Amino acid sequence: MNEKAPQSGSAVPVAPSIADYRPFSMAEEKVVAHLQTGDFDRLGDGLRPENEDPERRVRADLLRHLILGNDGYRLHEKGLRLTGAWITGILDLEGCRIPRDIGLKDCHFEASPILRSAIIDNLFLDGSALPGLQADRLEARGCLSLRAAIVTGEIRLPGARIGGSIEADGISIASPDGIALDADGLETGGGILLRGADVRGGLNLSAVRIGGDVNAVGAHLERPGEVVLNGDGIVAAGDLALRGTTIFGETRLLGARFGGDIDCTSASFSEPGGYALRLNRTTIDGAFFLRQNASVGGTLDLTATTIGAIDDEMASWPKTGDLLLNRCRYGAFIGGPADAESRLDWLARQTPERWGADFWPQPYEQLSKVLREMGHDEEARAVLITKERLQRKARRARAKNPALRVVLAVMDAILAVTLRYGRQPLLALVWLMLFWAIGAGVFAIAYRSGAMKPNSPVVLRSPEWTMCDLQRTETRFMPSAGQDLSGRAEVGQNQLTCFRNQPEAASYPEFNALMYSLDVLLPVASIGQKEYWRPDSLKPTGTFTLRYYFFQSVIGWALSLLAVAGFSGLVKSQ
Repeated sequence: MNEKAPQSGSAVPVAPSIADYRPFSMAEEKVVAHLQTGDFDRLGDGLRPENEDPERRVRADLLRHLILGNDGYRLHEKGLRLTGAWITGILDLEGCRIPRDIGLKDCHFEASPILRSAIIDNLFLDGSALPGLQADRLEARGCLSLRAAIVTGEIRLPGARIGGSIEADGISIASPDGIALDADGLETGGGILLRGADVRGGLNLSAVRIGGDVNAVGAHLERPGEVVLNGDGIVAAGDLALRGTTIFGETRLLGARFGGDIDCTSASFSEPGGYALRLNRTTIDGAFFLRQNASVGGTLDLTATTIGAIDDEMASWPKTGDLLLNRCRYGAFIGGPADAESRLDWLARQTPERWGADFWPQPYEQLSKVLREMGHDEEARAVLITKERLQRKARRARAKNPALRVVLAVMDAILAVTLRYGRQPLLALVWLMLFWAIGAGVFAIAYRSGAMKPNSPVVLRSPEWTMCDLQRTETRFMPSAGQDLSGRAEVGQNQLTCFRNQPEAASYPEFNALMYSLDVLLPVASIGQKEYWRPDSLKPTGTFTLRYYFFQSVIGWALSLLAVAGFSGLVKSQ
């Protein structure tokens, strides 16, 4: 079926010609006259106009006409370069293909330029004043430059693709009730430069892909009570540079990845009562810097964060209760303290109970692993001992039965004193040596005081032993001999000493206090002293010596078993 011809009198849109924009203002005359020479780029003194001036006023529609090269007015190869203009109306370049640079520096825009889905080379808006910028899905083969621009509304760049960098050093953006810069899903081959920027409102950099750095050194970002910097899912080949940056509000980087460092040297994060800096599940291939009077006023969340190295100062970390390090992994400390005392104070700034947990063992295991890899074995062991103490304390707190809590407390106390919870099993040998020495002293005193006796029924029934219990002036009827026998002890001589002076006792094994104590202490050893000597409970100090004998035997068994368990790792918490 054939299409019907247009009815007579129907309006057919016709592209405007340059004549439709006449008469030109003085500024427009200059722009049109020098359009193709490429040597004109300034109106007046070239500074951004503060008030509307007929000599500076240029219509946005005319600029669009010239930029698109309509009606035979082709742009110079350098593109459009114009500074110091007062631009009226809306510069609408939505969906346009512009194979030239657009340079509108130090201009004043009455309305937000529109570059949605446009394709351009470079866009320069340095020093200009704009009520916003709408550049959703913009494609720029070069850079987008907004250095020292003043923007009083939202800059929209979601889905944009920039071949170079977004250069916004010194920019001022004011959108306090919402988002100041929305770059969700942006892709840029260079970086995002916000050095010295002053931003009142949110920065949305979620899901951004960046070939360089995110550099906001010396910037001021402010959006109290809200997320001021949202970098969820950002992937950057370079650094996140926040040196000297002041941030009011939450900085959130969940699941992000940086091929370089996150440098928060001298930075200030402030979000009291909330999250000041969240790096949850973020991967930092380089180092995390938090030093030189950096401060975090709020919670610093490093949960499940992976960091190449940490360079920090203890004073820069948040106060107790505002630090989350559970499942955080890092490779080394390249600055700051590497001693157990300082790092345990660092871990103690966590309060798991605030987040519904009783204890997080992983931060202690991770710290111990790093210290050991750095060659600080003793410091690593001290960390694990503290971890065991706190973990067992949490376990006792979970026990609902009071009797069970008491049993656990006793067991934990024994393990703490004897083995350091299995982290220092050699300590059991120290205790064994201590009791060996104490036992040697006790048994030596008992021997000298006569509180030891032969451990032989034959000897104990012999006249040599029984008659030494009497003075020479005393006698006793001995049924075995059928007669009265005289005592053998000298005046002041105890029974044991008297026995040792008998010729018949010369063949009886000598008593050695050190060997006797070791024989009593070691349950698996058989030195032979216990087979021949035993405390005599009938003598003045014999009862105490006998009780100590049994005590040391039990201690020996316990310490031996604990030592075996300690070396095998059975008593360590998993």
